[in-house]
Amino acid sequence: MSPTIIAVLAAALGLGFGAGGVAIYNKTKENSGKNRADNLVLKAKREASNIVLEAKKQASEIANKSTREERAASEKLKNEEAERRREWQKTESRLSSRETALDQRIDQLEKKNEKLNAEEKEIEKLKTEIKGIRAKQQEKLEKIAGLTKQDAREKLMKMTENDTKQDLVNLVVKQQQELKNNIDDTAQEMLLTAMERMSAEVSTDRAVASVRLPDDDMKGHIIGKEGRNIQALQRATGVDVLIDETPGMVVLSSFDPIRRQVAKYALERIIKDGRISPASIENAVEKATREIEKEVIQAGEDAAREVGVMGLPREVIHLLGELKFRTSYGQNVLAHSVEMAHIAGMIAEEIGADKQLAKTATLLHDMGKAVTHKIEGKHAEIGAELAKKYGLNDKVVNAIAAHHNDIEPTTLEALIVKIVDAISAARPGARNISAENFAERLRDLENIAKSFNGIDKAYAISAGREIRVMVRPAEIDDLSALKLARDIANKIEATMSYPGVIKVNVIRETRAVEYAK
Repeated sequence: MSPTIIAVLAAALGLGFGAGGVAIYNKTKENSGKNRADNLVLKAKREASNIVLEAKKQASEIANKSTREERAASEKLKNEEAERRREWQKTESRLSSRETALDQRIDQLEKKNEKLNAEEKEIEKLKTEIKGIRAKQQEKLEKIAGLTKQDAREKLMKMTENDTKQDLVNLVVKQQQELKNNIDDTAQEMLLTAMERMSAEVSTDRAVASVRLPDDDMKGHIIGKEGRNIQALQRATGVDVLIDETPGMVVLSSFDPIRRQVAKYALERIIKDGRISPASIENAVEKATREIEKEVIQAGEDAAREVGVMGLPREVIHLLGELKFRTSYGQNVLAHSVEMAHIAGMIAEEIGADKQLAKTATLLHDMGKAVTHKIEGKHAEIGAELAKKYGLNDKVVNAIAAHHNDIEPTTLEALIVKIVDAISAARPGARNISAENFAERLRDLENIAKSFNGIDKAYAISAGREIRVMVRPAEIDDLSALKLARDIANKIEATMSYPGVIKVNVIRETRAVEYAK
């Protein structure tokens, strides 16, 4: 039912009920309302009739459309089925053709197989005939040569082996000769490549140091009354203090760089303080000695860091730092070791050796020189023992011990250490042999004095013309001091060669110290 009709009926019902409720009030209008209701009913019926006709029309159109779509779908299905049938017929035709071709191929293969079988039988027959002929020939050859087949094989193998050995020997000899001809050029090229990359100073250490004075009046204070101050400084440090006509300058002379540096630091300290006396000099020397100790550690750490060798024990660092105050033929030993380590690293890179191991062994190769005066033996042997004691690599120990051919080198890195040691020492200006001989004579002079009992300190001064020996007063009395001087002089005469005269000066000093509180 149409919504319009429902609305009209609802309205009519509402009007009906409303009219019943107010029938008394609207009695005069009853006929008029009834007419309107009838009109509405008629209108609703007409609208309902129109809606029904419209619905039938739409239903007819939908039915027609559905029929057309069904016909089209049916036609499409028929066409697709016809197409599939045509494809099936084509596939069936291709399969039939392929089956025919396969049948033909099988027939051909069967014919070839039969032919091959026949040929194989023929070949087997020929093989049998050939074997028979070969056996007959072998029998004839054995009769002619007087050798069995096994004997002939062994003889042939032996001849081939001899020929091959000779060829190999000739090849090895040829390669060895070529290697011998080229090895010098190759080695020189590698060494030159490493040396060209290394830049080092040519100058060598000197045996003197100078201290600048604020004015010339300071020279008198340094000398002191009756020379007490200068004697105290020389006695405490073992250094010659040269005060000449040079304005504003004092020269310190000693073959031992540590003593020279201690004296320089101590003199600079007392000059800065202004109060110069034997007591202040001794105090300044003690402080300078402690400063040198710090400088030794710093020098060792700086050298290891510069070369790139880390993780060394502190004792080894200390020994390495002491090399800053050691010279070899005028060449500073620490500078020599650092220079060598750089060259060793570059050579190790060129030939494929262990770069870090080569640099470590090279840096520490002269470590024994730091304690040579304390321990008897060659510095290479001492350095190897110290390296082993402080837990360094066995290869490093071997390289240190072998760098002067005292033992046989067992590693490629040990050979590198030997090579770079020679390179560093042989370069122009690296060493001053005459200065080293002089320093060596002074060290021997001091060692002779220290070989006696009761010696506290011994200093060779005045360019080796005097040996100053300080004894422990509790062990040596005045009479023994006289005898000691004579004994030292006799030993010097017996064991050393020297020009001129050497003065042996034995000093015995007793001090009484007390503090007022």
